[in-house]
Amino acid sequence: MFAQRYLPLWITASLLVLLFMVGAFQFNNFGSLRVVVNLFSDNAFLMITAIGMTLVILSGGIDLSVGSVIALSGVAASVLISQYQWHPLAAFAVILPLGTLFGAAMGAIIYNYRLQPFIVTLAGMFLARGLATTISEQSLEIDHPFYDVVSDFGFELSGGAWLDASTMVLALILFIAILLMHYSRFGSNIYAVGGSEQSAQLMGVPVKRTTITIYAVSSFLASLAGIIFTFYTFSGYALAAVGVELDAIAAVVIGGTLLTGGRGFVAGTILGVLLMGVIQTYITFDGTLSSWWTKIVIGLLLFFFIVLQKVLNVKDASHA
Repeated sequence: MFAQRYLPLWITASLLVLLFMVGAFQFNNFGSLRVVVNLFSDNAFLMITAIGMTLVILSGGIDLSVGSVIALSGVAASVLISQYQWHPLAAFAVILPLGTLFGAAMGAIIYNYRLQPFIVTLAGMFLARGLATTISEQSLEIDHPFYDVVSDFGFELSGGAWLDASTMVLALILFIAILLMHYSRFGSNIYAVGGSEQSAQLMGVPVKRTTITIYAVSSFLASLAGIIFTFYTFSGYALAAVGVELDAIAAVVIGGTLLTGGRGFVAGTILGVLLMGVIQTYITFDGTLSSWWTKIVIGLLLFFFIVLQKVLNVKDASHA
């Protein structure tokens, strides 16, 4: 049972190392520290979003609104900063709590009305994307000295690698998430709810509070990812991050988290995003393959891990 629990995680890690070694053997500079660091910096916003998605899926839910929340946060930030002349920190101080409340509202609706998370968060996805489009259909440029300072902030590593601010924020979020999931009552409650909500209630787990908090955290992290995304583009756009929710779900599943909840690791999700990033980097270095091969390979990996989950569930049932 213990070995089965970690099997998907080890498979993901092994595939990541194998593909990276193949790329390093085949292409010059593929195995450099610069490429490794870029994998984190280029995918920081997706990793932060996927960490929130991990909590949701571990609880047995789903959150389809995260991509739209990223876009809405970016548009809101660009409007407040560029048109209303707010300082970025003041704008962020408004956007992050509102994003958290948006997720908490979805969690409350899911629990109180016993609705499927898929339907509620799908409605949230349309609502957030619609609000973003209503605010502005055009890409809004952000021109503020604070953005220049943050974008230039970082540390130079060997080989020309650059550790930027987004990667440092990601490291902090990942550290906090691992502490919460494995060393706090909140993390234990998430695993309990994902395993069986009825059993969790019998054990005294505050299921309502836990459910609302999970979706609030997911939406908070999506809002934060939206803010970080504006530092990549120096703009906000209502059609940004289309499909990011699917990429986040794919990363969570490839990282070994059970779709039905109750089993998985935040670290596995990070490995899942890195594996997707290495596939994309390999195709970029190759130069002859279409970028759509990234989606094809990720699709095959998803099929593999879904089948693996089914096999492991059957084995668990037979042991029970």
